[in-house]
Amino acid sequence: MSKNRIAKTSLFFIIFVVICLNIGYFTPRNLSNNSDDLNFSNKTIPIYVYNMGIHTDILLPVQTKIWDWQQHLNLKLIANPSISINYLAFGLGDRAYFLETYNQTSLPIVTALKALFLPTPSAIRVLAYQNIPQKYEIKCVMISQSNYLILTKFINNSFQFDAQNNRKIIKIDPNYKVGFYAGKDTYSILRACNDWTAEALRLAGITTPLWSGLSSSIMYHLNDNC
Repeated sequence: MSKNRIAKTSLFFIIFVVICLNIGYFTPRNLSNNSDDLNFSNKTIPIYVYNMGIHTDILLPVQTKIWDWQQHLNLKLIANPSISINYLAFGLGDRAYFLETYNQTSLPIVTALKALFLPTPSAIRVLAYQNIPQKYEIKCVMISQSNYLILTKFINNSFQFDAQNNRKIIKIDPNYKVGFYAGKDTYSILRACNDWTAEALRLAGITTPLWSGLSSSIMYHLNDNC
C-alpha cells in the first residue's frame, strides 16, 4: 500500500471517528421507563452534578427521608466532627491518579496514560461539603424519591466491601475533607469517571449523552430545573 493511500485511509478513519464522537456527544440517551419521570410533581429531591474540567461528581444531600449517608459512611473520619457536613460528592476514578492528585495541581502523565489505556484498580472519592460548591460548573436536577433511591443504591454498590461488609478504605484526609475507598470494578477508557456518572444518572431517569467520555457532554444534556 502506497504512503498516499495510507494517509488517505488514516484521514478518513479520523474523520469517521470524529463524526461518531460528535453524534454520541449530542445524542441524548435515557433508558428509564419510570412513570415518575413524566410527573414533575413527584420530583421532590434535588441532586447536583458538577464539572471539574475533565471529571464529574454527583453531589447529594447527606440526609433525606429515604436515605441517610451517615448510616453508611463515618463522616467523622472524612471531616472534623465540629464541621457541619450537609453534602457529599461522589466520583469514580483511577485509584493511583486520585491519590497522586488530590492535594496537588500537577498532572502525573504516566499514571493518567495507564488509567486510560489499561484496566486499573478504581476508587470512589467522597468529598464532604458544608455548602454547595460554587467554584465549578454545576447543575441541579429534581428527581423523584424512587429514582433517588435507585441512584443512592447504585453509588453505594459501587464501593468494594471486605468480608465483614465494611467499605475498604484506601485513604482518608480530614484536612481536605476527602475519603478514598476501593471501587468494585476496574477503571479504563471503556468505563471511565464520566461513564460512571452517566450510568448513575441514567438509572435515575436523567437524560445523558450516548457517548459520555467528556464531562462537558454530561453537562450539556442536564436540564437545570431546581
